[in-house]
Amino acid sequence: MSKSALSGRISWPTAFALMALIIAVVVVIIFVRLETWPARTARQSTAELEKLGKDLRTAFIDIAHLQPRITINNRVYMEQTTPVSELVVLSRRIEVEHEFLHTWIGSSKRVKLHATFTVKAGFDLRQNLSVDIRPGEIIIQLPHAQILGIEQNQVDVLAFENGLWNRISGEDVQSELSILPQLAREKAAESGLPAEAERALQRQLDERIRTRQPLRLIFKDEKKSE
Repeated sequence: MSKSALSGRISWPTAFALMALIIAVVVVIIFVRLETWPARTARQSTAELEKLGKDLRTAFIDIAHLQPRITINNRVYMEQTTPVSELVVLSRRIEVEHEFLHTWIGSSKRVKLHATFTVKAGFDLRQNLSVDIRPGEIIIQLPHAQILGIEQNQVDVLAFENGLWNRISGEDVQSELSILPQLAREKAAESGLPAEAERALQRQLDERIRTRQPLRLIFKDEKKSE
């Protein structure tokens, strides 16, 4: 028998055995990868959500100077800290007028005032603020926006008319001045300033937080402390 024939008979079984060994090793590797895939995927997903939680925390600290309560898949990741009690989102200049007219025994007195106020709208952070991060969406719950403050800028006297025996008193003037801030508050609320503050916060968060998941704000019907 020639050496070449002997070599052929020896090499084919060896080749088959080597091929079987390689296939077995590949099958084992694939099996191990498939077995550990859910755990690896979960670890990667959790790491991504935790990074997102840190980004949200940073955004709220920059915007609102607070850290909200953050949960990831119903597990508390960060507790809320509130160094400030209110978050002002919008300010608007509001002008109001009010007139007082009183007649007594045919004698009339009249006061008419025009005032300018800066009205601030935002959120009462003494109420709970929470962020729930899920693989499919991010849910932020907070109270509805409200009027947080009113600052008087200027008051102009448009009319100050005394009657012959019905004179304007200091109490009359103080009463009229006290009415003006409430008028400004009502006018700001009627103009939709709180709702505009809610939309402004949504825009700020959308600009700061870039995620694949939709970011949804849920405003709870809390009792307002205006």
